[in-house]
Amino acid sequence: MPALYLIPVTLDETPLDQVLPSHNSEVIRSIRHFIVEEIRTARRFLKQVDRDIDIDSLTFYPMGKHADAALFNQYLEPLRQGESVGVISEAGCPAVADPGADVVAIAQRQGLKVVPLVGPSSILLAVMGSGFNGQSFAFNGYLPIHPSDRAKRLKQLESRSAAEQQTQLFIETPYRNAKMIADILSVCQPRTRLCIASGLTTENEYLRTLTIKEWKQQPLPDLGKTPTIFAIYAR
Repeated sequence: MPALYLIPVTLDETPLDQVLPSHNSEVIRSIRHFIVEEIRTARRFLKQVDRDIDIDSLTFYPMGKHADAALFNQYLEPLRQGESVGVISEAGCPAVADPGADVVAIAQRQGLKVVPLVGPSSILLAVMGSGFNGQSFAFNGYLPIHPSDRAKRLKQLESRSAAEQQTQLFIETPYRNAKMIADILSVCQPRTRLCIASGLTTENEYLRTLTIKEWKQQPLPDLGKTPTIFAIYAR
């Protein structure tokens, strides 16, 4: 049965066979229409999946930040006509903190079949490796940039974590990773635990959980511009 397939990609230059099941490749080879966050990287990913794939025979529909969301419904026309369509994000799982969610919402409203495929999610991997509550957690995206607004938001997340025993996750633009760590250490309580999960599934993976007090007592990791998930847990 034709479906909207949500196709995960690697989080970085990780070999495909380390993080993606072979079933995904079989599905990809059967699809001729792809809704993608960035056409160039999607084409490169598909070539990694199968060097013999005829890229020029495929149709790509953009859903990135400059795409016209009003066109998303039209992108699903092949599916309504009986052809499967794939959704590919820039990294990890599409439709999770990703514009693919808008495409999936349209498909669900129209009763179209949606099939999420297995693949790496930095959010879930961070929860798994943090040692925090995996039954109740929230991903909060980017925090405010202005120092006072960021401090206020961090305190809110810390209070919510303590009140609800809920893991709070968030991200930052990679070049501001060091500033994010500094802000967390200056705002959060000494007993609050912080997990830094950076470059997950890659050769340079870094994953460590300590209390705020413990983080202050040791050299901090140099994350550079590596995509990183930050998680806090207060009790």
